[in-house]
Amino acid sequence: MFDRLLGFFSNDLAIDLGTANTLVYAKGRGIVSSEPSVVAVQTDHRGVDRVRAVGKEAKSMLGRTPGSIRAVRPLRDGVIADFEIAEAMLRYFIQSAHNRSTLLRPRIVISVPSGITEVEKRAVRESALSASAREVFLLEEPMAAAIGAGLPITEPSGNMIIDIGGGTTEVAVISLSGIVYANSVRVGGDKMDDAILNFIKRKYNLLIGERTAERVKIEIGTAYPVDEVRTMFVKGRDLVAGVPKTLEVNTEDVREALMEPVNAIIEATKIALERTPPELAADIADKGIVLTGGGALLENLDVLLREETSLPIMLAEDPFTAVVMGCGRCLDEVDLLRDVSLKA
Repeated sequence: MFDRLLGFFSNDLAIDLGTANTLVYAKGRGIVSSEPSVVAVQTDHRGVDRVRAVGKEAKSMLGRTPGSIRAVRPLRDGVIADFEIAEAMLRYFIQSAHNRSTLLRPRIVISVPSGITEVEKRAVRESALSASAREVFLLEEPMAAAIGAGLPITEPSGNMIIDIGGGTTEVAVISLSGIVYANSVRVGGDKMDDAILNFIKRKYNLLIGERTAERVKIEIGTAYPVDEVRTMFVKGRDLVAGVPKTLEVNTEDVREALMEPVNAIIEATKIALERTPPELAADIADKGIVLTGGGALLENLDVLLREETSLPIMLAEDPFTAVVMGCGRCLDEVDLLRDVSLKA
């Protein structure tokens, strides 16, 4: 009863703890924060680390810091790589979203990749509890994405979802509030950025930064040939002369660069379809596949998947926020949350 009373006064939160971006949903208020998962850490003269900035401010420092400051991404491939910095980042997001007394600790739902190990689960759970959570529920990303995309996950029929995040791509088949088959491949937006960076380095002898590669992917990236070839200018360092240089790249360059990570996503989808029970496969043939996650916004990715699988491919209404909206809906429906969350 005391717990229920605390719940009445505290703002329960849902967090999509992503490799590239962290989104926070507050019960009754909707999405209250959407910032990059980056922390700027400053080391003082005694060798003690202190958090200097989190989110957008820290991301603007990537590749531009002096020796005493480093911009760190505490999550790699969808899981915590640096425990202390991840805890500091979680605390920042929780405190900025939970504008109540520190005595009223929130209940928190956090999304995690479906291939997460027990050790990784414990790291996420302990980080949230240390960052002042009252109770922590972990929800697999494809399940959260399916709820957020409005799929009928509680019905006895097959729902297939592909969630393309910054660090991982989750392919899952869901029926009766459970995951029948899930495959998590460590390919996502980050691998796409690396592929563009390495392609330009190899083809044009130009070294560009991570942020520039990400901008190229967003502005002119495509997974399928387009009628109109678009171009953009990128700035970097000429590896031969060693001086700054500006170069023009086009959509065909970027499509060629993205072939490897995109093919890995297609391969994971085909494997999932092969391993789906026949009755559920029949449902998927009728209903098709839903795409969610920031990576699903890559131009013409749905066209390429449609061609490769011969199935209807739909983009969720808002692919970027589907996971956090699914976690948020679970805060409102406690019975659903207890059904779909990972057991401690």
